[in-house]
Amino acid sequence: MIYSSTLKSDLLDKEKHIRHAFFTRQGGVSSGIYSSLNCSYESCDSLDLVKENRRRAAAYLNATHSDIVTAHQVHSANVLTVKAPFKDSFLMKADALVCQTPGLAIGVLTADCTPVLFADPEEKVVAAAHAGWRGAMSGILEQTLKEMEMVGAKRSRICAAIGPTIHQSNYQVCPEFEIEFLKSEPLSRPFFYHQDLDKKKIFFDLSGFCYSKLKSESVGYVDNLSCCTYTLEFLFYSYRRARRLSYVDYGRQLSAIVISP
Repeated sequence: MIYSSTLKSDLLDKEKHIRHAFFTRQGGVSSGIYSSLNCSYESCDSLDLVKENRRRAAAYLNATHSDIVTAHQVHSANVLTVKAPFKDSFLMKADALVCQTPGLAIGVLTADCTPVLFADPEEKVVAAAHAGWRGAMSGILEQTLKEMEMVGAKRSRICAAIGPTIHQSNYQVCPEFEIEFLKSEPLSRPFFYHQDLDKKKIFFDLSGFCYSKLKSESVGYVDNLSCCTYTLEFLFYSYRRARRLSYVDYGRQLSAIVISP
């Protein structure tokens, strides 16, 4: 459901001890190509404006800190368990965060890749994962689940929500991409669509692959918001759209979750 500048998963929204949001690009203070809720410190946007955007996001979640904890995402299967804010998030290289600290909001940044928010409401464990194609192929979702289990979560109780992602019809990939992916994930063939017989136009279903992976890992409940970042320009930033328009940079939207303090 859309609430102003955010989208929510009905699956996670019903849990009274958990607050979450898939923030759109609306409701912030940035301008130009970053308009308006750009939450990326790694963009070339004004640092002060990004800080204000993230402060707004933290306030929306009723977080106890004025910022959201995020890591330097490197398209890996690295997962960190967070107990306090990072002193320097750029040095913390990871593509998923796990947290048990009430009031400490954690999140990931995306602009076509797949954000996934997790929660075990009974054990009060939450997680946020950034699944680009390389991270998804390398096992970021599986590693996130393992890290959650290490701190007490159970897969049968975990709710996972897949946020806004570029849709297959807009995600054309090269033949080498398909070869590499199938070599690592032989069962992923159904997520590739060939528009022509000579296989020059190949399209990949990233969010569909992530959904299938979560189900195969016996996650208790999985939700997919099914929103395309590429086509919905008024709602989302998109790396591929920015490239098509020859922009020098692009913003990133935030997906975040917190255990209510």
